[in-house]
Amino acid sequence: MNIVREQRGENNSLIRVTVGEADYGQEVEKSLREYKRKANIPGFRPGMVPMGIVKKMFGKGVVAEQSYRKASNAAFEYLEKEKIDYLGDVIPSEEQGDFDFDNATEFEFVFEIGEAPAVNLELSDKDKLTYSKIKVDKKMHDDYRSNYLRRFGRLVDADKVTSDEALTVTLDNGEMNVADAYVGLISMPEEDRKPFIGKKVGAKMKVNLNDLYKNPAQRAACLQVKEDELEGINPEFELEITKIRKFAEPEMNEEFFKMAFPQGEVTDEAGFDKFIDAQIEGELRRESDYLFTMQLRDYLVKKAGLKMPEAFLKRWLYTINEGKFSMEDIEKDFDQFLKMFTWNYLQKHFIKAGNLSVTKEEALAEAKALAAAQFAQYGMPSAPDEMLADYAEKILADKDQGQKIYEKLYEVKVVEDVKSKIKVTEKAVSADDFAKMAKEL
Repeated sequence: MNIVREQRGENNSLIRVTVGEADYGQEVEKSLREYKRKANIPGFRPGMVPMGIVKKMFGKGVVAEQSYRKASNAAFEYLEKEKIDYLGDVIPSEEQGDFDFDNATEFEFVFEIGEAPAVNLELSDKDKLTYSKIKVDKKMHDDYRSNYLRRFGRLVDADKVTSDEALTVTLDNGEMNVADAYVGLISMPEEDRKPFIGKKVGAKMKVNLNDLYKNPAQRAACLQVKEDELEGINPEFELEITKIRKFAEPEMNEEFFKMAFPQGEVTDEAGFDKFIDAQIEGELRRESDYLFTMQLRDYLVKKAGLKMPEAFLKRWLYTINEGKFSMEDIEKDFDQFLKMFTWNYLQKHFIKAGNLSVTKEEALAEAKALAAAQFAQYGMPSAPDEMLADYAEKILADKDQGQKIYEKLYEVKVVEDVKSKIKVTEKAVSADDFAKMAKEL
């Protein structure tokens, strides 16, 4: 066996591995004996097929497989022994020649690697970034409060349509009459609600149901039919309002607080308003953290100035995706990919340099927070701790979700580690200004 490394530009190398029969011969014989044992060929009993026939039928493929496997393993062992750090994976080179597995016994396999660039980042308080904190204003508080109370409100009769009421209507187009159809204005864009504003019970109007509900599932629900029954129904209807109902916020009394906060953490209106502010600040903090992380990412990627083997990475992406994306597709999105790839590479550097780690307890706490948010979306803002703990375990047990949680927590650790080394100034900004900054990323 012979291994030669050839440099191909900056941070790009070829690994040429030549293997002979002495390297792969034993594995070939072992594999052929296994084929002989399992072969089911007419005219021969199982296990009694002559080796000559087995070699003729399977020998070429076995030699190709075992010689490649020996060469591939040798390439990885070489990289490990020489302590060569590489990006992505080892892939077949475009310089790979043809093979004659029928006659030759020595084969040269050519692999390509993208070498990992060295990271030399010196950080100090001369590195300055701004952490943008969104200011909570009265409208924000009132809107959040109203939406939160809606979970515990009830529908009451109303005199006329004012904004987002729930309507019970009769629909008639001469061919079809639907009594007690439901039209929920809350699910409609403001522009589509306008024709209903000011209308009272008994009011009639012409509507095109296709315009009223763009979604076929919503149209079917309104007409009380199945989706596959919509075809052929004339969408032009006369609509008569038979009932108008609106959500009424619950009274701030003991019954409400026990229902909304069964653990007793909020017991009066003042405490409720503090709870609302805390919820808003928590959500805004996540937004601020995300923006800061993206700004820090861009800053560090630029400051590091790493020379990535871009041509190799494009070929690597094409290879691992097995033709799912063309080179043109990869080229189109490559800049964004390279930024994220470089950021992930830098994170590994900081994790190793700072000896950062994420414990199972930290992952469970994050999973519980995710579970709590999901339960809150379904009207359970104070789910029992035991239920959250069980759900958190299930989240972590899921390979994809668990990996995302660990990746997120490691990123948080990296950000905190870097923040401790640089100067970060906090600045209060309006929601509009914050949105503009986020859009610029």
